[in-house]
Amino acid sequence: MVSFTLNGEETSLDADPNMPLLWALREKAGLTGTKFGCGLAQCGACTVHLDGFPVRSCQTFVGDIEGASITTIEGLSGDLAATVQQVWADLDVPQCGYCQSGQIMAAVSLLSETPSPSDSDIDGALEGNLCRCATYHRIRAAIHEASRRLEA
Repeated sequence: MVSFTLNGEETSLDADPNMPLLWALREKAGLTGTKFGCGLAQCGACTVHLDGFPVRSCQTFVGDIEGASITTIEGLSGDLAATVQQVWADLDVPQCGYCQSGQIMAAVSLLSETPSPSDSDIDGALEGNLCRCATYHRIRAAIHEASRRLEA
């Protein structure tokens, strides 16, 4: 049994400590917004926040999250997250959408640390978040637009 905070709620899950967090979230907690991509922490589809920082949940294990705070795409809240999600919709960022929860988690993390990111900052923060539809130019534009709206 592991106890942690999941999307702001104290949670206990009966899961094998060696189970990847991704599968605990999807199969034990029923939160399917976090996607399985590669299982090797190389594509970013499974990105969640652990104590506020983006991590790959496919390579984070249940035994490592005791007492931690986990936020999934379902638990994003606040002005920053709402702005990013609205911009994503306004600019039609997703194409197939499969990678978008990981992209949004990474974007929210970036903007919380760097409110006015450069193209280089964006490229660095989202490196490893792959998009098979190659919507990178729309993702970058959306992050700049979210930054602009948050500063206004």
